[in-house]
Amino acid sequence: MNRAQLEGSMVPRVGVTVDIHPRDLPIALIGTAGGTFALWANAPAKIAIPTALLIVFNIRVRRWRHRA
Repeated sequence: MNRAQLEGSMVPRVGVTVDIHPRDLPIALIGTAGGTFALWANAPAKIAIPTALLIVFNIRVRRWRHRA
């Protein structure tokens, strides 16, 4: 692949770690219920779904430097 083919795709960066794992059960249920209620109340899906996913999943982005 050349650089032009990689422009639109997601590629990992050196020095960045992204950890994604589900939260404990009560918080996950609250996020799922909140997202479902928002969609039922005709909230835009572009807002309701990412917000619910941020509540359900614990996302941690870490930057590190390679020490020589």
